[in-house]
Amino acid sequence: MAKIPATEIRTGNLIVLAGKVHKVLKSYHVHVGGRGGAFMQVETREIETGTKKNERLRSDDKIERAFVETRQMEYLYQDGENYVFMDQKNYEQLSISSDLLDDQAGYLVPNTAVQIDFHNEKPIGVQLPASIVLSIVETEPSLKNATATGSFKPAKVETNITIMVPQFVNEGDKIKVNTDTGEYMERA
Repeated sequence: MAKIPATEIRTGNLIVLAGKVHKVLKSYHVHVGGRGGAFMQVETREIETGTKKNERLRSDDKIERAFVETRQMEYLYQDGENYVFMDQKNYEQLSISSDLLDDQAGYLVPNTAVQIDFHNEKPIGVQLPASIVLSIVETEPSLKNATATGSFKPAKVETNITIMVPQFVNEGDKIKVNTDTGEYMERA
């Protein structure tokens, strides 16, 4: 199993902590001024039991990545509480429970290419692309002469999640969103 620096841990990664496989739900790089130094704050969920755990890792710690088989798949559609994906090599379809996706489901748009991680032939995680393009379906009207300022407004996108966007963004616009943080990046 490969070891990676703690600073390379990303949401959706699978890592080994205390001999058990954990899925990274959130990861933050925190730099405290003065003597504290930098560290990674990582929220994980153990794959077998579903137990959530918060870890504080030093920036120079080496963390073991879990050995998983990664398959390139394409998201097709939602079927009730399940999400259906298609293997791009053999065209087999796979249904994954919404419990496995957590907050990632809000970034799934049909025909999106994703990587699905398998551990012992069982799907255990989905890695989304770094950014995704979503359409705005509902937002407040833009302010006249609004430019790129520091003020943001809520906007509902096609996947029914709300993202904070600049004042100049309107309904019908397509925006690029960071899938790790859920933040607006730019117009698409």
